[in-house]
Amino acid sequence: MRRELLWGCLWILPAAFVLSGCGEKESEEERDSIRLGVSVYRWEDAFVSTLRAELEDRVKEYEQETGIKVVMDIVDARDNQGVQNSQVERFISLGCDALCINIVDRSAASDIIDRAMEADVPVVFFNREPVEEDMNRWDKLYYVGADAKESAVIQGTIVADAYDADHSSLDLNGDGVVKYVLLEGESSHQDSLIRTEWSIQTLKDRGVPIEKLTGGIANWDRNQASALMEQWLEEYPDEIELVISNNDEMALGALDAMERAGITREIKLVGIDATPQGMEALEEGKLMGTVNQDLDSYADTIFEIARCLAQDEPVEDWVELEDHKYYRSAQTPVTAEHFDS
Repeated sequence: MRRELLWGCLWILPAAFVLSGCGEKESEEERDSIRLGVSVYRWEDAFVSTLRAELEDRVKEYEQETGIKVVMDIVDARDNQGVQNSQVERFISLGCDALCINIVDRSAASDIIDRAMEADVPVVFFNREPVEEDMNRWDKLYYVGADAKESAVIQGTIVADAYDADHSSLDLNGDGVVKYVLLEGESSHQDSLIRTEWSIQTLKDRGVPIEKLTGGIANWDRNQASALMEQWLEEYPDEIELVISNNDEMALGALDAMERAGITREIKLVGIDATPQGMEALEEGKLMGTVNQDLDSYADTIFEIARCLAQDEPVEDWVELEDHKYYRSAQTPVTAEHFDS
């Protein structure tokens, strides 16, 4: 998407980005300004935190490039659906023109949708996709995210390519089998389920001889993943050869545990998201690979859909959608070769 196309719909407050803007009184000349309410499921999530920063940067860029201004209220739901529902009520009561929601519980979107429909306030869900039944309830519901199957296939391909290039890089003990542990996100999160299934299936399809030692749910969290990995290193002290993680943060948690244990053998770790911390570890040779979800385009699209909805402009004149309501971010593999080019 060309950013120069994105400027046509916005009016904004002077100064900059206002994090409490939906609650501010408007002057006469500000009546046409866009008011957006943004709720993220948990600020501490590294991917969401990076995406949130990208959204903030987009607003600042638009202000600098066009002189138009936006009011955006960004709040933390603290991983609590009840808190997020209350935040949505507040956004609507304060006159926000559109909502951008990183939903806590994808199966609990109905309350938010009910409130939005009643108030005629469109919603852009992102990163955590509501179930299809909910998304089909109204024509002013949109979703921006990456295709979880594609993420997983790319992750599996990174591992399979490394195995094909040098079996011994993954089969550390030379027994003909790559023994792995698996770090999963939330049990109810569709991305976690799909990433788990298709990463492993891709390895099988590519003929990589794999054996699962164990796995566990770490809820996308670095500390939880670190605790699991510490336990697994005690249970399988000389057997783990590969760590497959549903995201970078959990892979980094596993790395933390390995470093605490003084592990010197070359256990390989692979993640998804290409977070700044993940990319740093990759550059240092501590991760084997990750999957870039093009956060720049991701953030642009969330904002572009929301501002068009707020200004009653046809979204599909500006954003290419699937089924008139879905945008899937482009994804690419990232390995050490990324830093050699």
